[in-house]
Amino acid sequence: MQTALAIITIFGYVLTLTLLPVVLLTKKKQPVSTVAWMMTIITMPYVGALLFVVFGINRVERRLRRKQAATRSVTRILPQLSHQHHVHHELLDETQRELRRLAERISGSRATVGNRVQLLTNAQQAFDEIAEAILAAESTIHLEYYIWRPDKLGTRLRDLLISKAQRGVRVRFLYDGIGSNLLTYRFLKPMRDAGIQVFSFVPGRSLRERWSINLRNHRKIVIVDGQIGFTGGMNVGDEYLGLDPFYGKWQDTHLRLEGPTVLQLQEVFAIDWKYATGEVLTHDRYFPTPEQTGNVVAQVVASGPDEGSDVFHNLMFAAINSARHRVTLATCYFVPTPSLVSALESASQRGVQTRVLISGPKTYWATLQAARSNYDSLLLAGVKIYEYQAGQFHSKTLSIDGNWSLVGTPNFDSRSLYLNFEVGAVLYDRSLAEQIEHQFHTDLESAMEIEPDKWFARPVWNRLQENFCRMFSPVL
Repeated sequence: MQTALAIITIFGYVLTLTLLPVVLLTKKKQPVSTVAWMMTIITMPYVGALLFVVFGINRVERRLRRKQAATRSVTRILPQLSHQHHVHHELLDETQRELRRLAERISGSRATVGNRVQLLTNAQQAFDEIAEAILAAESTIHLEYYIWRPDKLGTRLRDLLISKAQRGVRVRFLYDGIGSNLLTYRFLKPMRDAGIQVFSFVPGRSLRERWSINLRNHRKIVIVDGQIGFTGGMNVGDEYLGLDPFYGKWQDTHLRLEGPTVLQLQEVFAIDWKYATGEVLTHDRYFPTPEQTGNVVAQVVASGPDEGSDVFHNLMFAAINSARHRVTLATCYFVPTPSLVSALESASQRGVQTRVLISGPKTYWATLQAARSNYDSLLLAGVKIYEYQAGQFHSKTLSIDGNWSLVGTPNFDSRSLYLNFEVGAVLYDRSLAEQIEHQFHTDLESAMEIEPDKWFARPVWNRLQENFCRMFSPVL
């Protein structure tokens, strides 16, 4: 018995000493993540090592060249937006121009004019709009989702797609193998039988890739005929309609796009499709000349661990630092990097009204505790923090000074900002920013404000839970 314990102990030390250099070599971009993983491995032998192997190793590097090659092969021959779709300098104010330059430089996409953007905060309306667009499709339907449930809503949309495919519309469906792990062969077979191309985006395409659940395609995209696009926070599942008894009410934000931004969304899909399937979608029929259907200045931006820069992290950081009057942040998961915490604090300290609304009791316990570990310094800086109480809060929006906003799939956490494949729309438009702020105020009616006096008097046990979960913040 003693010999076995000695062997286990020695092996634990060897395993720890072996993994520590791996952490130092692979986590150099994020010092906080480095320290967190080293402490986890040291303080929790075996368990910490297992967590690091599953969550901490960024396996996308093994396929990085292939993903970048897919990007180059698609963007090199894509039809380019004409100069008439590009934004003229005088259409934007100074703050918008600064953020536009940053967004264009780090994302590679261009801000465009002539867009029509509809904000969708009611799930039933959003899915009705998507269903209507699918029914009206004439040539192509492209879909990309993190979660697609084989429930009533998922089956309804699936059957609509099958019906359109049987009428000659070309349908392509890309799903994340981890988020949509409930999709079975039986559920997908009627789609394939109807001629729909169905593929899983990595991770999840093989047993080796399923071992890494750390990298996820968190995008939600629908594109119909290259002319109508949808993106935002809503996946496909009955819970988004408030039909799940555990979550109850589900509050979310989605976008319906028309105009040049739809082609940018199509480009994101085409790159992911090339990476997952090898098929190149660059024909003109997938990128029809866009009509100017509105007057919104907007651009679609995408990010992922294969990118050279942390697109959404840098964009959010710059946007918050540029604020002069108001910062309105709504997010399901709030596990920010230290630099984003500092940006929120400094905004409040220089007199900017800074408010943060996050999901409350219905979110994951560990994620909520890690979020709360940031409250102390934020409250001391004057940031107003609210937790949603009426059900699940799943929106991901950021509004600055009532004239710039970001709506999309990324949460305000390290997983979204560093590890996931995400997409969003940057909106240089006062009306849409005001709509987002109005919805924020409506959502506050179902939220609880964190009052500093009560917060700082909370039990020591609560603080221990928060700081324990904080150690895992790089992967939450």
